[in-house]
Amino acid sequence: MIGYALCGSFCTLSRSVEVLTQLKEKGHDILPIMSGITAATDTRFGKAADFIDRIQTICGRPIIRTIPEAEPLGPARPLEALVICPCTGNTLAKLANGITDTPVCMAAKAHLRSDRPLLITLASNDAMSANLRNIGTLLSRKSVYFTPMVQDDPVSKPHSLVADFSMVPAALEAALEGRQLRPLFLK
Repeated sequence: MIGYALCGSFCTLSRSVEVLTQLKEKGHDILPIMSGITAATDTRFGKAADFIDRIQTICGRPIIRTIPEAEPLGPARPLEALVICPCTGNTLAKLANGITDTPVCMAAKAHLRSDRPLLITLASNDAMSANLRNIGTLLSRKSVYFTPMVQDDPVSKPHSLVADFSMVPAALEAALEGRQLRPLFLK
């Protein structure tokens, strides 16, 4: 079973749901996880309830939305891999610093206890500034991998990085093989 967690990069949620659909079509059994803010916030990009309905329909099971529900995902309920797509800069910073105050962070912490792959699909406006050291910290951790990323708008958003969501399936397969998909930073 693959864990699939979504954080509050609201402008990328539709792309994330497309990736989730592709993974399901490839035959993966998927356990969905959402951060509290993502599960509760309606934005111009869509209503939370609509995303929840779509995700639960795709996965055929309820979404993990609380820290107590996420905590057993380590040794007690091992996942083959955990994908965080999208992963915000806020969640990235928490993962790099061992903070587990959301269901997604708790799922990642619990999952990493078993040394199984964690794939981070970043979408952050501060990745090339405040969060750059957190990327470096996580790149050096065992079992942590990144979906290749690009500066989505280097002129208007010079500190932003966004993963190439179309590469999540390939990045997941590489992570399951214990390797980082390269190049990490795309042109």
